[in-house]
Amino acid sequence: MPVQFRDYYQTLGVSKTSTQDEIKSAFRKLARKFHPDTAEDKKTAEEKFKEINEAYEVLGDPEKRAKYDELGANWQQGGYAPPPQGQTWQQAYGRGGDAGGAEFHFGGTGFSDFFEQMFGGRRGGGFSRGFSGGYDFDDGPSRGQDVEADLLVSLEEAFHGSTRQISFRRGDTGKIQTYTVKIPRGVREGQRIRLAGQGSEGQGGGESGDLYLRIKFQKHPDYEVQGEDLVYELEIPAYDAVLGADVELPTLEGRARLHVPPGTQSGQRFRLSGKGLPGRGGARGNFYAVASITVPKNPSDAEKAIWKQLADLSR
Repeated sequence: MPVQFRDYYQTLGVSKTSTQDEIKSAFRKLARKFHPDTAEDKKTAEEKFKEINEAYEVLGDPEKRAKYDELGANWQQGGYAPPPQGQTWQQAYGRGGDAGGAEFHFGGTGFSDFFEQMFGGRRGGGFSRGFSGGYDFDDGPSRGQDVEADLLVSLEEAFHGSTRQISFRRGDTGKIQTYTVKIPRGVREGQRIRLAGQGSEGQGGGESGDLYLRIKFQKHPDYEVQGEDLVYELEIPAYDAVLGADVELPTLEGRARLHVPPGTQSGQRFRLSGKGLPGRGGARGNFYAVASITVPKNPSDAEKAIWKQLADLSR
């Protein structure tokens, strides 16, 4: 089945001229609405949340966004000469394919086939026969190519550890193979999980390549990952920044209380030690709340009068 183009701008409800800040804001709004932990219809929300994450994975990255915009709906033809007569783009250039042009179709990774073939880099090291380009192979056995796919992992899964059902099939065959993959607690973005012998088939009696699942962290609507630390943008009304307040923070272990002292400045960082992701050796990273001072967008006349009094007192 042909891989369908995905309109990521439509998914996030933004235009092609939207700024990175506008795209980030749209993602956060939708991600909070459809986050499986808070949505009423969890099954529908989970699929929608994955679509939103995939769209932001591309549009939120200037390099990926530029590639996506440049190739557009003709993404399969980008950067290659036309394929030989009688061959498809996958058969000629192996985008996500096996020897002879067979594609790998994955299920349970959290990403669509479109994303994997455009950005996933499914082919790895090793040689396989049947790959076009005029190479002259001898008659000895050759090892099949390794194959890579991205595995979208939530921060909750990285924190607690989990198992995932991963399925895949080669080309247009009806045979679907399913594996239970263990995601260890404390897994890091960029790590790879290896399924030995599940890559491209070898030729002439050669062994099969391996399948590698490369960890990609799901984007979170509330905070960002920096190594083992979590960084949260804490929006504080101006009056709380001046007078001080007690606030709640959404950590991976539930709500945590933080006292914001009087006179808090925008950009000031507050640390909750050991509330980040698990690290090497069992140590935990930290949770940082970074203050962002907010002011009324449309103050009433009464509010303006009070702000003017404050301004006069400060002069």
